[in-house]
Amino acid sequence: MSKLIKTRFAPSPTGFMHVGNFRTALYAYLFAKHNQGKFILRIEDTDQNREVADAEQAIFRVLKWAGLEHDEGPDIGGPCGPYRQSDRLEIYQKYSQKLIETGQAYYCFCDQDRLEQLRKKQQTQGLPTKYDRHCLNLSNQEINQKIKSGQKYVIRQKINSSGVTVFKDLVLGTIKIENSTLDDSVLIKSDGWPTYNFANVIDDHLMKITHITRGNEYITSTPKYIQLYQAFGWPVPEHAHFPLILNQDKSKLSKRQGDVAMEDYINKGYLPETMINFIALLGWNPGNDQEIFSLEELIKIFDLSKVNKSGAVFDIEKLNWMNSHYIKQKNLDELTELCLPYLKKNYPSQTASCQPKFVKLIVDLEQERIKTLSEIGDRVSYFFKTPIYSPEKLIWKKSNRQTTINRLQFVLEFIQLIPSQNWTRNTLEQSLLEQIKQKNLDNGTTLWPLRVALSGQEKSPTPFEIAEILGKKETIERIKQSIKKLQSK
Repeated sequence: MSKLIKTRFAPSPTGFMHVGNFRTALYAYLFAKHNQGKFILRIEDTDQNREVADAEQAIFRVLKWAGLEHDEGPDIGGPCGPYRQSDRLEIYQKYSQKLIETGQAYYCFCDQDRLEQLRKKQQTQGLPTKYDRHCLNLSNQEINQKIKSGQKYVIRQKINSSGVTVFKDLVLGTIKIENSTLDDSVLIKSDGWPTYNFANVIDDHLMKITHITRGNEYITSTPKYIQLYQAFGWPVPEHAHFPLILNQDKSKLSKRQGDVAMEDYINKGYLPETMINFIALLGWNPGNDQEIFSLEELIKIFDLSKVNKSGAVFDIEKLNWMNSHYIKQKNLDELTELCLPYLKKNYPSQTASCQPKFVKLIVDLEQERIKTLSEIGDRVSYFFKTPIYSPEKLIWKKSNRQTTINRLQFVLEFIQLIPSQNWTRNTLEQSLLEQIKQKNLDNGTTLWPLRVALSGQEKSPTPFEIAEILGKKETIERIKQSIKKLQSK
């Protein structure tokens, strides 16, 4: 019987969920589900000083929004809990003592002043900055005396500094790192809490994680983790390290050049299916030209061996194109529900009093045009309040004020004759264009001021589409007001 595949996503609640963190979660999820395995969520909250309020709940919100359901975790439990590291402190103490007993770890009583002086001296001499094992050979008597006197201490890993650590990475291939470059890292801090370097190894083993997926910034630390597995006599999980996500200029993705937090994209109205599809392709290639994938399709074909070794550029234009694609695929009822929060945010009193059909017509009009859900709030203000614009804006290119007044008067007189039951965009367009042709007028000097009168904008849907939604009464009123504006100057 084949071994059950288990992956984990183990974020720290120290801030927003970065796009790179989300990609790590997504790849771990896809790999587990592709292999009929389990996807575990673990909260690594050992850095209490940097913990941010609501950050843990934000992690849950983003994963739920994306549909990446975990099989075990702090909120649902499981056979390997607890799944929050702050609830596992006794476990880490127990295993650190085992390492001390076998000589694989030791007490260190060096204070910050000594460590800082050591660092500066090594830098001055051009040496690598790492611990000098000053406390490695303390006798049990010395250790007990220092502890009894209340001296603070940490527990350090005793690294095997000879030879080379070799491991096969599922993305990058064979990796070799000289053990002489490794430092005796702290495993247990002076406050009794574990470091990430220690806790993640203990938890991955006890939670039976078979495949560890993470960013390639952890490659140089992997030999330390492997030595910990070996010190306990535990099997070493498979590793897969993912390349960086880059800005357009090939620098590391950072907030200086755009949004990097998943919640920023959620708040702007990028759809979950868009973000899953787009981020899956940031470093992974299916081997063909297909660009649109559902989550189910990704699960079916995802393969870690097809993750690229080089960094992936975050192309915002491609993201917008993809989100526009998914918006166009939505049925109108669902899209209206998705857009409604953005309309309510921009026009709270107006949306509270308008008819659902009115909102639905607006969303229908914008469905082919918007790239994000939030765009609709800025684009359709003229449906909820009378537009504000200068009279000069009504005048088409080489036209003039009097000609514009005449054209609007012509439109006003004609559309007043159209029965309310025939008030549709198609009827308005066909009948008005026919009248323009019969009167030997041109479209620009007639339709431009009509568009501005109804929307206040130079770029908008056609005046016929806008008029249909505004209705006959409001359309006539706005044309009258535009004529008054021109006449008052």
